[in-house]
Formats: sequence, C-alpha cells, structure tokens
Amino acid sequence: MGQGGPGSHARPGLSLGELVSAALAEDLGALGDVTSALIVPAERRGRAELIARDAGVLAGRPAAEEVLRRFPGLEADWSASDGDALAPGGSIATIAGPARELLTAERTVLNFLTRISGIASLTARYVVACAPAAVLDTRKTTPGWRALEKRAVAAGGGTNHRMGLDDRVLIKDNHLALAGDHLAEAVARSRRDLPGLIVEVEADDPAVAVAAAEAGADWILLDNMDDQRLREAVEAVGGRARLEASG
Repeated sequence: MGQGGPGSHARPGLSLGELVSAALAEDLGALGDVTSALIVPAERRGRAELIARDAGVLAGRPAAEEVLRRFPGLEADWSASDGDALAPGGSIATIAGPARELLTAERTVLNFLTRISGIASLTARYVVACAPAAVLDTRKTTPGWRALEKRAVAAGGGTNHRMGLDDRVLIKDNHLALAGDHLAEAVARSRRDLPGLIVEVEADDPAVAVAAAEAGADWILLDNMDDQRLREAVEAVGGRARLEASG
C-alpha cells in the first residue's frame, strides 16, 4: 500500500503501517486496554479462532497480520489467504499468545478483516452477476483506505480502474462546461500533452458517445443510461472505443 498499491505507478499515501498505527491509537487511547489489564492475569495465555459466519471471500489478511505484529507473543496460523472463498463455519486463522494482548488486538484485527472481506465478497457477487462484463471499481473509497479497498475488489475478482486523478484523463461534462471547451479539442489536447495516458470521455447520451469515439477517445463511460440507451450507444460506437457503464 502507499508505495506500490493498485494503479499504474507508485503513489503517495498512507502506508499500511501508518493505517494500522492510526487504528490502534484510535482504539487504545492514552491508557490502553484498561479492562484487560485490570482483570486478566499477566501470565494468562489464550487462543482464538477466526471463523467465517457466512460464505464470502477473504481480504485484508496483510492488514490483520500488521496489527498482530504490534503485539509481541501473538502468533497466527492462517488457513486462508486473500482471494480465497470462505464457507460458513470455515476457519480463517488461529491466534494464540498472551491473553491480554489477544483481547486488545482482537477488535482492530476484526475491523480490518470484516470490512475488507465484505468489499471482496460483495464484489464477487457482482462479478458472477455481470459476467462476461468486467466489474470496475471507482474513486468513491474511504479516505486513506483506497489501496486496501481496491485490493479487496481485486480479491473478489473485480478490476481496478483509476487509483487517482493522475493515472488517466477522464473528461466529464463538468470539465467541458467550466473550461468552455469542445470535446474534440479536449481529447486532442489530452493526446498532445499527456501522450502516455489513457483518454476517457464520460457520455450521458448515445450521441455524445459517438462524438467521443469520433474524437479518438480510448474509453467511453456511458453514464446513467437506461438499458435502451445503453444498447443504442454500444451499437453506435461500433467497437471504436472500450465502453464502461455506471450509474
């Protein structure tokens, strides 16, 4: 994550270690796990097994492992890796070690695993429903969690789209309206000034999709079209650009 997450190139951002540090600081506060320290004997050891309650896809293991590394003495034996299908009641991992540390780490481990696995599992359902079309992700991610959530999409069989604003040109109607520009001119300028990037155009009407194809766009985003207009746009573009649909 951070340096080498999904996307075409390394990019700045919170590292996995920084995210885990923030998550633990949020949970432990200034005094730490006061309940476990008060009630559980320091010498007591424990063992916990992570079990899948429902069918799904595992994701987030690296984050969970990073949490566990912060607690000396905790050791995990994993039965599944990111991308593995989970059956109800199936074992994910067994964690053993000092009981206080086990109780303190538990919630942060589960928060990472459940959220990220939930994204992977839902993605897997859409991948099956939408086949043979690919399922793409978006930039509508939890701030700071983008690399993790996009990895979850990939674990669920989805396809990572844009990691950020800098890895492709995506021309929307707002850009054209605010720039006072024409579509063909915007595509031509993108080709000239950023020759290494994919040029994509958002179209909310089949006619705009045709104009984007004629302007030489690599991709065309068919935005908020009903089924009939999608069919019209696909037929009108006629394979001259790669198409995606959203909304």
